[in-house]
Amino acid sequence: MPRVFFLPSHVSVDVEPGETILDAARKAAITLESPCDGTGTCGKCKVTLPGRNIEALPVDGTGKVSAEEQAAGVVLACQTRVWGETIVEIAAEWQNKSVKVLETGVSAAIEVDPFVRKAFLAATRTTAVYGGLRLLGCEAGDTRERLFGAVIDIGTTTLVATLVDLNDGREVATASALNPQTLHGQDVLSRIRLASEKDGLALLYNLFIMEADRLIGEICAQAGADRRNIYEIVYSGNTAMLHLATNTDPSHLGRYPYTPALRGGHYLGIPHEGGLHIAGHGVIYLPPIISGFVGADITSGVLATRLHERKGITLFIDIGTNGEMVIARDGFLTASSTAAGPAFEGMNITFGMRAGDGAIESFEVNGGGEPAIGGIGGGPWTGICGSGLLDVVGELVAHHVIDGSGRLAHPNHGSLARALGQRLVLRSGKPVFRLSDTIYLSQGDVRQVQLAKGAIRTGIEYLLRHTGVGPAEVDEVLIAGAFGFHLREKNLLAIGLLPEPFRGKVNFVGNTSKTGGVAFLLNKGYRAEMEKVVEAVQTIELANYKDFDRTFVNFLRF
Repeated sequence: MPRVFFLPSHVSVDVEPGETILDAARKAAITLESPCDGTGTCGKCKVTLPGRNIEALPVDGTGKVSAEEQAAGVVLACQTRVWGETIVEIAAEWQNKSVKVLETGVSAAIEVDPFVRKAFLAATRTTAVYGGLRLLGCEAGDTRERLFGAVIDIGTTTLVATLVDLNDGREVATASALNPQTLHGQDVLSRIRLASEKDGLALLYNLFIMEADRLIGEICAQAGADRRNIYEIVYSGNTAMLHLATNTDPSHLGRYPYTPALRGGHYLGIPHEGGLHIAGHGVIYLPPIISGFVGADITSGVLATRLHERKGITLFIDIGTNGEMVIARDGFLTASSTAAGPAFEGMNITFGMRAGDGAIESFEVNGGGEPAIGGIGGGPWTGICGSGLLDVVGELVAHHVIDGSGRLAHPNHGSLARALGQRLVLRSGKPVFRLSDTIYLSQGDVRQVQLAKGAIRTGIEYLLRHTGVGPAEVDEVLIAGAFGFHLREKNLLAIGLLPEPFRGKVNFVGNTSKTGGVAFLLNKGYRAEMEKVVEAVQTIELANYKDFDRTFVNFLRF
């Protein structure tokens, strides 16, 4: 059997002849990202073969590896098959192990009345643990002071775990990490496809459980708490993520009419056999799910912002790979979702990456036309994350480096500020905008942003049309999510993701999936309340509108 040696980790693994380098990396537990799940379309699994030490040429027809990279031995791991002994070098900049995750968000005032409570039985010197009216178990001695719950915000890209003291409602520790499922597919549909294949669901489920258990250990260590005193976990996430987190087949979400196998609003036992270790009699609560693509994370967001109690007209938007949105008219809610694509997460962007060390996170052009670039970790820059991408495109649109159709100006364009014009250069005969000596924005990158923003803007348009609301009638716009929190109103308006009448009405509310999950954990009354709210939500399917394609194309313009 051929052996693959990985550098710089010096790990080796035997593989079957004809398996890919990506297959080998997964067998060896080597962190090598493949957001497109090995289809060769994202270009993120680049590795180097020193000295071309492989017996077969890479099968790479995607154009993701440049001629210069090919000359240096760079290949796509997912498109390169191993036939003999092979040495593979993985560059640090493609690992992106660190990720910056937003762990806070707005929340309404909460009265502490948890589902789990304890009662000390003096006669037997034991403590009874109740879940609602049901006895979950008994513990020796008086353990009433040790009563914890946890929330796991299950994002497509990241996980956030929060430990909560159920006696007084304090959040005592929080930890976050990359969702390990991203190594097998960055977008929801890729994971649904993988989970529909043999052993795919088990793979994704086990990856989640192992990382969730590690995060629980981390927050308990921070707080000096015993994980056996966690009695309830609330899972807050989109519909597909909840299926994968509960080992539930999500295949129906991949085909019309996109019916979820889960509806939420119920409890599960703790899967100890899968590696999730808390109290032996603990439970998992799943908040109610709105629809196949409007999940419990949006239910949590509605609860955190009390959207269903607001007077006037409020638009709630969670911007990400899936743009989920809800419009509230004096408490009546209408929801929809749109497939924005993975550009906001850095996928399909030439130098795209997640919000980790080395990522360009902000870009602004001052009054003199001089650009100012900021990022995570202080540089050197190795890529650009989603918020940085929208900053760059928004500023370049505002300063006419990108025109309304999305075309980058030619380097010889005479009317641009000198500092901006100097950054326009030709690469392979096409204009690109240099962000650093090694990082640039290409015309293809701009097109990816157009597709993503066009999808979300179209979703907003149909929600407004369906409810008979003009943009000027909207009183407030709430932008939710870790990605959305780092955006700026002026750039969302500049690229046309939001209509101009929303100016001055935008508020960024942060990670409401997590804060809403905490609210569910701390007050059991919210569970029945939100089940009724979700039952009354009207959902609209954008694909059912005959003029959807034309509207989408119209909103591709900046």
